Amino acid sequence: MGLNAYFTYAVVKGMGIGWETALGAVFLSGVAFLILTVTGLRQLIVSAIPTELYAAVAAGIGLFIAFIGLKNAGLIAAHPATLVTMGNLRTPSTALALCSLLLMAVLIAWRVRAAILLGIAGATVAAMVTGVSKWTPASQDVTAIAQTAMHLDIAGALRIGFAEIIFAFLFVDLFDNIGTLVGVGTKAGVFDAAHRIPRIQRILFTDSLATMFGALMGTSTVVSYIESAAGVASGGRTGIPAIVTGILFLIAALLAPFFGVIPAAATAPALILVGSLMVSHTREISWQEPRTAIPAFLTILTIPLTFSIANGLAFGFVSYTVINACSGRRREINWLVYLLTAIFLLRFAWLGAG
Repeated sequence: MGLNAYFTYAVVKGMGIGWETALGAVFLSGVAFLILTVTGLRQLIVSAIPTELYAAVAAGIGLFIAFIGLKNAGLIAAHPATLVTMGNLRTPSTALALCSLLLMAVLIAWRVRAAILLGIAGATVAAMVTGVSKWTPASQDVTAIAQTAMHLDIAGALRIGFAEIIFAFLFVDLFDNIGTLVGVGTKAGVFDAAHRIPRIQRILFTDSLATMFGALMGTSTVVSYIESAAGVASGGRTGIPAIVTGILFLIAALLAPFFGVIPAAATAPALILVGSLMVSHTREISWQEPRTAIPAFLTILTIPLTFSIANGLAFGFVSYTVINACSGRRREINWLVYLLTAIFLLRFAWLGAG
């Protein structure tokens, strides 16, 4: 289950609504995405992000990805007293993940192309040989999608209040998407000298349509995938890798039982290494300047620890605005930054955590 699926589930439970109504809310958030894109507001929001936070968002997403990888590998585990602690390294799957991590790291150090892919393949073979992963023959019923496709309840979503839909779905997904776009775009080096992404409207337009189509098909909000950083780190800089990946996902839908043999111990190390590559962007932050360093630090820290890119952006925006405005630079701050800061504060006051 992806992060947005977890968020959708939390909203469904918290608001006491059915999954059909939740899908209706997701569809409406997609419509709102589309309107914001057509009017150019989403592009303005991206351009309003202080350039000092671009590197911080990329580094924060790197830590986020690495944190997920460490958890999936079993290298860290939940603890009631310390929140997290060291996992049991004697567990076969955890030991395999650690060995796979070291193998990938050595291959990367030797500048071997496809080092991560080779590491995943090697770990999968080792998992099958050692019994960590077992494949059970099973059939794949592609018609099962009919159980959720086109079952969204838009009228029900409207009855629970559009304002709540905006704050429950649109806000988090909007800024998660923008944060991912900034972080992965920074790693890919697609920003121009003015910190703009070429053809960004096409990117955001596609994202809006994907959200609406995903709701029609019965899935949670479709947004840019933070794990796309793995492809970027391996050299993917154009839309071709994304197209190939999409085609492979279509094939994987038919061969899901076969791909189930790949254990988390094989894929988790890839996330950890990609995270390490993205954290390298911290060198672009002026750590000696408090007006820059403190918002950047809060952004980097809160993205993984709150498990939300949107929360990281919120802390970065608010701290950046307050620190700079109170230190004599209020006239240098974009008016939209003030507006977004107010929205972030309103969101925290209204929704609290999450």
